[in-house]
Amino acid sequence: MNEIGCDPGGTAIMQNKALFRVIKVEGLVTKAANILKQTMLAKGGEAAVRRGTVDLSAEKTDVLLCGTLRQYQQAIAQLKVQPWGLKQLSAELHNVLNAAGGRLLRTWSWGDKQLVIEPNKTVVMGILNVTPDSFSDGGKFNSVDTALYHLEEMLEAGADIVDIGAESTRPYGGAEKVSAEEEKRRLLPILEEVLKRTTVPISIDTYKAEVADMALEAGAHIINDVWGLQYDNGEMAQVVAKHGAPIVAMHNQHEAVYSRDIISDLFMFFKKSIAIGEQAGIAKEQFILDPGIGFAKTFDHNMEIMSRLEELHGLGCPILLGTSRKRFIGEVLDLPAEERVEGTMATVATGINKGIHIVRVHDVKQVKRMVRMMDAIKQVGEKNG
Repeated sequence: MNEIGCDPGGTAIMQNKALFRVIKVEGLVTKAANILKQTMLAKGGEAAVRRGTVDLSAEKTDVLLCGTLRQYQQAIAQLKVQPWGLKQLSAELHNVLNAAGGRLLRTWSWGDKQLVIEPNKTVVMGILNVTPDSFSDGGKFNSVDTALYHLEEMLEAGADIVDIGAESTRPYGGAEKVSAEEEKRRLLPILEEVLKRTTVPISIDTYKAEVADMALEAGAHIINDVWGLQYDNGEMAQVVAKHGAPIVAMHNQHEAVYSRDIISDLFMFFKKSIAIGEQAGIAKEQFILDPGIGFAKTFDHNMEIMSRLEELHGLGCPILLGTSRKRFIGEVLDLPAEERVEGTMATVATGINKGIHIVRVHDVKQVKRMVRMMDAIKQVGEKNG
């Protein structure tokens, strides 16, 4: 509109009419769904419901809402004064629409180190496994000397964060579960030396509150929890809140069984994680969410999540994607873990096109170059509308 010389006042009026959104609402009681449908229709939008909604013969229905931002804004204003949970729904619709597209801004600072989340600038998190049994590089960097050498490699290659793990949590079974004492014994000597040399924030990959507390006391900056604050009874959330650290909350569960649409299950998991965190004193703005590709997910689950990553923006938090060298890539390419860099880059490119904010990878040099190119193209594309 600016390029054709549209009046700024006219642009302000018309821009929300040019953006169309489809939103799914699950499990709404039918009497509320009828009001919602009539409200959307009155504003020029649409709402699809199940048969039996109008005559209330169905108890509940999912609703597919279709409309422009302008139509949603008008409907939300009206829904705020409606009964049967529609007031709360109006607030959730408002949040989902604001978060759509992943255009979030976050800045975390620790002295001379920063983590910045902003549009079209993908953050690269390098992986430093100091374990003897990680699925991809187990045993390669579990001494101080080898860990520091790999740290320098990743920093030189452009890593924006380095994520250190001292217990393998590989999703394919076979990992040795270790005690908190053993995890600390592996981690602390390396962490102390890493913190003396790093120029970027250090994340600690652990689900144990005791390990997280020690690492944050030592000077680590971020906690990356593969159980999303749900492994214990709130102890991890208390530790993260005490230190004021950002938290990467990953989706995880014990079995690859989903009772509903998998993205809906991820939403419910993350809402619970955020609620646990907020109860402990962690602001929602401290959360980064990871869909947990490969964890309790089949090949089909992983591929479906990859194809629908943009739907996770509705939660209003930065999204981290961890696909590096994982088995679903090997299943497509029939290659071992150490030869999956091109497949990893394809998943990262897909994620960037779907607006994810952070990628967690082994091959920092190759992925960083690709990310810079992808971001540059997206910046120009956005400028050109």
